[in-house]
Amino acid sequence: MFDEIDFGRIDLEEAPPLEEPARQFYFIAKCREWVKDFEEKHGRLPKACVTTFGCQMNARDSEKLSGILRDIGYEMTEDERADFVIFNTCTVRDNANQRVYGRLGELNGYKRRNPGMKIALCGCMMQEPEVIEKLKKSYPFVDLVFGTHNIYKFAELLCRSFESQGMLIDIWKETDKIVEDLPVERKYPFKSGINIMFGCDNFCSYCIVPYVRGRERSREPEDILREIRRLVADGVVEVMLLGQNVNSYGKTLDKPVAFAELLRQVEGIEGLKRIRFMTSHPKDLSPELIQVMKESEKICRHLHLPLQSGSTEILRRMNRRYTREQYLELVQKIRGEIPDIAITTDIIVGFPGETPEDLEQTIDMVRRVKYDNAFTFIYSKRTGTPAAAMEDQVPEAQMKEGFDRLLKVVQETAREQAAKLQGRVMEALIEEVNENDPSLVTGRLFDNRIVHVPGDASLVGKLMPVSLEECHGFYYMGRIYKGDVLC
Repeated sequence: MFDEIDFGRIDLEEAPPLEEPARQFYFIAKCREWVKDFEEKHGRLPKACVTTFGCQMNARDSEKLSGILRDIGYEMTEDERADFVIFNTCTVRDNANQRVYGRLGELNGYKRRNPGMKIALCGCMMQEPEVIEKLKKSYPFVDLVFGTHNIYKFAELLCRSFESQGMLIDIWKETDKIVEDLPVERKYPFKSGINIMFGCDNFCSYCIVPYVRGRERSREPEDILREIRRLVADGVVEVMLLGQNVNSYGKTLDKPVAFAELLRQVEGIEGLKRIRFMTSHPKDLSPELIQVMKESEKICRHLHLPLQSGSTEILRRMNRRYTREQYLELVQKIRGEIPDIAITTDIIVGFPGETPEDLEQTIDMVRRVKYDNAFTFIYSKRTGTPAAAMEDQVPEAQMKEGFDRLLKVVQETAREQAAKLQGRVMEALIEEVNENDPSLVTGRLFDNRIVHVPGDASLVGKLMPVSLEECHGFYYMGRIYKGDVLC
């Protein structure tokens, strides 16, 4: 819808509409007037930079922010000395907050040299009341602050910021609102993330996400399918369906739709070649989902299935709501139906109360499941979560020792799994020119592994058969395979 809007024909003499997204189109048009004045005064368009911290959900939100800025008339840049800079923040760990504060100090220096510069902050970190108080006290040069629930109002908030002095703060504690058809500026022309739901209802005891992202709310399947069809018509061949727990998609809809059924409908979209999704919570992964993945020719043979701990007692303390045995049984079912699937996971070392015996159970799980990769983390006390108040915090030295031991096993297992594919020819979506060696391009296999092959930018965005010649643990070196010829 947004790509059909003629912003020049919106009557700014009238009051802004009340309904969305028409209201935001009105404010985009109004901001365009400010851009026009800026261009007349400076002889150039204003530049904007969107910096993303955190997960794929944040990356997708940043694409929406960039799309709105583009339609307002900004020239997008990666240089944080721009006329407008926005940090889309993460708050999963305390050190994520400290990174933002450090970067804000740099921006303050830029703003002193360019007093007309505007600085905005949004995202999960902004949903914490203590953060807002700190910003007001120590970072008064920030112009605009908003959170996760009202990102769709960005154009309206930016317009208000242009018209006011000082820090504008607009934080919502929660919402059930989902606004469709706003502008998006995609990072890649050939693949895209798709929000299918927002928020989380799981309340794992170490996690701040439900408190800053709010409760689960799902998009209507018709809206999701319409968005994907538009993307495919625009050249997208791969989509990533995004949610904090995609397996619980559809429960909040007036007419509930299971995630497995949504995948069946997405599978039917002509022209779409690949479907990915994340993240899956083990407690909600249904037999129907396994069956849909097994039968699909488009759903990638990769499942990210966070374990967090191999100890049933630690899982109970984490409020994960499954046991070690239930997780193993689930993996056996998945591998039994889809033998070629790659399974990756998240693991936390040093959760409060974790004993050396608990860690051994986690290491044993890695050996049993044979993960293709695992993202391992040392437990970080997150203020505002139940785990932060637990008394039996694990000493730092014990956490680090356990982390190093786990990481060694993860790396060994991943190398063993990857080596099984050496010598095979598999299809890769070429995603970019290799940043370390411009004579190579980097692609992603159907099972999510990375491969580097000789090539140039003309291959980016194409699905190519590649021969996997050398296994280097987490990635391959290969060559494009054309018939019986290696290129």
